[in-house]
Amino acid sequence: MLRLDGRVAIVTGAGSAGPGWGNGKATAVLLARQGARVFAIDNREEAVAETVGIIRDEGGEATGHVADVTSSSEVFAAVSACVALLGGLDILVNNVGGSHPGGAESLSEEDWERQIDFNLRSAFLCCKHALPEIRRRGRGAIVNLSSIAALRMSADRPHIAYSAAKYGILALTRSVAMEQAPHGIRCNTVVPGLMHTPLVEHRLVRQLGANDAGALIAKRNAQVPLGKMGDAWDIAHAVLFMVSDEAKHITGTELVVDGGISARMP
Repeated sequence: MLRLDGRVAIVTGAGSAGPGWGNGKATAVLLARQGARVFAIDNREEAVAETVGIIRDEGGEATGHVADVTSSSEVFAAVSACVALLGGLDILVNNVGGSHPGGAESLSEEDWERQIDFNLRSAFLCCKHALPEIRRRGRGAIVNLSSIAALRMSADRPHIAYSAAKYGILALTRSVAMEQAPHGIRCNTVVPGLMHTPLVEHRLVRQLGANDAGALIAKRNAQVPLGKMGDAWDIAHAVLFMVSDEAKHITGTELVVDGGISARMP
């Protein structure tokens, strides 16, 4: 079940923002555990090296590559390096993303553009350059990471560019899915909710001006109907299912992993 033997998988954002398990790091490790040869991409060499080291220590196969996935030339070079080294490409996981607060009036145009590039353009570029290689295999799977910030808006803390970009991921996914279906390539979205990853301690505490990480974590846990935030492994297992043969008839849709937040009445 859920085996990926012989498959080559690119995972972007495969490092972690700090100690612990980020979504990309857990996904790269899990795909390798299931037999995939992983080409791990991150913009920080030390972060991707840690992920690759974990996979290799477990007996898996992984290669690290440093790239800025908002750069078309760097994405093309990364895909080319993957194919040259591993002989092809079967799976793409677009995991890069991050939020910056601000509403329509308060957010600067520069921050708007950076958010769209980081969260949406990155996925577009990776699809653009990976698809010709995946198509050569005669089948394949792409998973793009969105966010429940695309489905539910916060009145007290808007992040308009992040929400717009992550909503754009849903449309990008469906468009790619319909275009590539005749070629046997599936494309789906995993939609994380409030997750307890290193980003909470290493970005959100600072971004929100919180002095107590424990209090912030408790507040986020209280918002989840299941009683606590998910973790990176919840996302990794969702991605694994979507790229596996067990999901061979699923394309152009979303798998929401949020502990029930988006289903609850306000």
